Amino acid sequence: MSSRSRTRAKRAPTPELLSLIAARFRALAEPARLAILHALEGQERTVTELVEATGLGQGNLSKHLQQLHAGGFVSRRRDGLFVYYELADRNVLALCEIMCGRLESDLVTSHKIVSTR
Repeated sequence: MSSRSRTRAKRAPTPELLSLIAARFRALAEPARLAILHALEGQERTVTELVEATGLGQGNLSKHLQQLHAGGFVSRRRDGLFVYYELADRNVLALCEIMCGRLESDLVTSHKIVSTR
């Protein structure tokens, strides 16, 4: 099958699916939430550890963690008095890497345009 045939076979997303995707992106559209996700890269942490890692206040952090958990970005487990958070899907950080690469590319292009002025 040619790539053109595969492209045609792919169906357009429904409005309902686009709404769900938009909701996920809205959850990521907050710098504090992105900081939390990066603080969880490679390890689970307690709220106290996340406060230290992000510099956010505990109330603010808890609000963001609730939204990330509702969106399926983080999971949590209770161990005695502590609740541990970790990334539910490490692929979310791949989205950040894609955007960082795009920003770096845009910066290089902008620099070339300005320097040739």
